[in-house]
Amino acid sequence: MTGLQKAAAIFKILSVESRVQILHMLKQRSFCVNALARRLGISQAAVSQHLRVLRDAGVVAADRQGYFVHYRVSPAVLAQWQEVTESLLRLEESGEEYEERIRQRCPRTGT
Repeated sequence: MTGLQKAAAIFKILSVESRVQILHMLKQRSFCVNALARRLGISQAAVSQHLRVLRDAGVVAADRQGYFVHYRVSPAVLAQWQEVTESLLRLEESGEEYEERIRQRCPRTGT
């Protein structure tokens, strides 16, 4: 996957406001589906669907704690996403430089 494809995949995942809110909350601490649903004012099913997309992208991980599953951000993947998006938005960089930077820094990510 090229750097531009990675950036497009990241922005597609973040194109839903609820997912951005979930990521923001999970950066602070881990939450279960019920707590996320209550705080966001959306259904548990909707939260679960958003978490599936985020888990599939590798940016969110799940930890079972008793009867509940708590979700947390994967710092390594979030750092890669930051590099991809910052590199894309860097004004002085050409397309080739961008592709090379992403290839070097994020050789094998899920996005």
